[in-house]
Amino acid sequence: MSAVNDTIFQPAVFLLTGIFGQENIHVWISIPFFLIYVTSIFGNSLILFIIKTDPNLHEPMYLFLSMLALTDLGLSISTMPTTLGIFWFNSREISHDACFAQLFFIHSLTFTESSVLLCMTFDRFVAICNPLRYASIITKLRIAKMGLGSLLRGVFLNFHLPILLKQYRYCKANIISYSYWLNQEVMTMACSDIRVNIIYGFFVTVSSVGLDLLLILVSYVMILKTVLSIASHMERLKALNTCVSHVWVVLLFYMPGISLSVIYRFVKSSSPLFRTVMGNIYLLVPPLMNPIVYSVKTKPIRARIIRMFVK
Repeated sequence: MSAVNDTIFQPAVFLLTGIFGQENIHVWISIPFFLIYVTSIFGNSLILFIIKTDPNLHEPMYLFLSMLALTDLGLSISTMPTTLGIFWFNSREISHDACFAQLFFIHSLTFTESSVLLCMTFDRFVAICNPLRYASIITKLRIAKMGLGSLLRGVFLNFHLPILLKQYRYCKANIISYSYWLNQEVMTMACSDIRVNIIYGFFVTVSSVGLDLLLILVSYVMILKTVLSIASHMERLKALNTCVSHVWVVLLFYMPGISLSVIYRFVKSSSPLFRTVMGNIYLLVPPLMNPIVYSVKTKPIRARIIRMFVK
């Protein structure tokens, strides 16, 4: 009887979804997705190469940027196999273990990126609000510790998720709305009592990503206050210009994630297509746009790229 129940309540595989309702044109849809992945991987790899090979860029701001690029590479690689597999080969089936592994990497890297963005904010805060002590506070050793701490926090806060989710039984439709796994989606498919997962997920999100965002906002309020106290108009613009790229990257990272959370918690009647589009924006846009933003807005990186391709 137990074996029968397990068969009924535990589907052997889950089915991923490409773009809901557009299955007949998946081959065409795969073209922009493929270009996004290629651009993301190439752009972030280029940022890493430039920072590694140029001794003049071995400074705190660019070391933090290299951490961001590494995290974005991880996010792109985590979702690319299943996404392109669906569009190119209609390979929708994915085992439980593969699902939970992908979920772990996606959420761990997302939390790590949030921590890295907070570290970058701290770097800008010290540079503008306490410039005389910048060199003594933001040392390479401290940068390495902050980077390692960001990674370990992301891993530690999310390694429980696969363990919790594997304990549940899944008796509802085994179709995932995305071409990859997200914790919010999996919880809606479980027939077991998922209150522990909901409470833990809410606590982890608020105490990490939510806290990071709050600290970033507070830091920028203090940065703005310091900048406005500078007498020279040109000095104010110069100080603010060092933060423009980071502000754009913060908005690109947090706004899609907040929107997706709101949709899942409060917009019960949202269409599957809309949720799918928002989910793809949430994970595909930041790795795509971050290297573009920094290449356009950061003069040393822009100049180095121009020298590489225009000789």
